[in-house]
Amino acid sequence: MDEELARRLLHLVERVEAWLPPPPVEIDWGRDIAALWQRHALGGHLVPVPPRDTLGLAALLGIERQKRALVDNTRAFLRGHPANHALLWGARGSGKSSLVRALLNDLAAEGLRLVQVDRHDLAGLPSLVEGLRRERHRFVVYCDDLSFEGHDDAYKALKSVLDGTLTGPPENVLLYATSNRRHLLPESMSDNDATRLVGDELHHGDAVEEKISLSDRFGLWLGFHPFDQAVYLETCRHWVAHLGTPADWTAEARAEAIRFATLRGARSGRVAWQFACQWVGTRRLQASP
Repeated sequence: MDEELARRLLHLVERVEAWLPPPPVEIDWGRDIAALWQRHALGGHLVPVPPRDTLGLAALLGIERQKRALVDNTRAFLRGHPANHALLWGARGSGKSSLVRALLNDLAAEGLRLVQVDRHDLAGLPSLVEGLRRERHRFVVYCDDLSFEGHDDAYKALKSVLDGTLTGPPENVLLYATSNRRHLLPESMSDNDATRLVGDELHHGDAVEEKISLSDRFGLWLGFHPFDQAVYLETCRHWVAHLGTPADWTAEARAEAIRFATLRGARSGRVAWQFACQWVGTRRLQASP
């Protein structure tokens, strides 16, 4: 009987172990500058990751105002001065995510550390932030491509951490998010049904107020918009020279860059990079034996 019980207990332990998360990797914030937050049924843990690339702020063209505002806000935070949570919103491929990556690469030496949280793991955000409160470094908690559907309650955890609890976020943590939506939540015509005019004042209904209240908790809003043709072509020239040589940027390349953007229906930093990869790669392929 004892052997049978031991066998069944061993079998039970083996089944439970399959559901347990792997042992967390120890993070040394003196060495590691970035980590991913991975949530699981028993909480969550941080996984250190190397920077994706060496992209610097100087390489990002056409977004000078946004770069300056975010760098100033982040440097104020790193030096212990007041700073705002930041929402980077706007057109796809316009440099929102690249700006955050470049910010880390350029300011890591000044003490910046980055923790990325997937939208689906936002329920664990309060636990993550509380864990960072005890660290001596300063952290930007970053959520990329953030948006919510109407039935999605995950945004409530974000609202709570931003400005909805008695304690608020610790002074060593800021939240940065990128999104294609200015208010993060979907907006429909029916949301305006309860809007009314009281005297000369426009009063929004509860649905509109609820959606605005989330993005309103970010003190710094940075809008990103499609490039005009001059900025797009200058960005193409920059990346063609970076991937190849300045001599690769010719009148033919310029004409092809315009055609490439027309076919894509967009002019942005992402499209400029994609064109440069295609142009330089094709030229090198044709030149090879």
